Amino acid sequence: MTIFTLSDLDAIIARRAESDDEKSYTRKLMGKGVAKCAQKLGEEAVEAAIAAVQGDKQDLTGEAADVLYHLLVVLKASGVPLSDVMSELERRTAQTGLEEKAQRPAN
Repeated sequence: MTIFTLSDLDAIIARRAESDDEKSYTRKLMGKGVAKCAQKLGEEAVEAAIAAVQGDKQDLTGEAADVLYHLLVVLKASGVPLSDVMSELERRTAQTGLEEKAQRPAN
């Protein structure tokens, strides 16, 4: 069994964003620009947060999928490669958050 990854989803979004398929939600959303894509991401994030607070695991699972999809759409619309985000996450996890915070200059 193969595991579906964010990279797989990112590749699907890239293909659909460039397609001529009039029925493609991704294509239509991308055509509305970054602001609309970001609005949808925000809406889905709020819905995911509500599902988490309500303890609805099934709803949270679906909303989390929506958040990840819309985040990748926003990244694509903004010209930010997923690989850049993954590199940033890798950099950040090289040390603990408390270690990183301790190294910040005092203001």
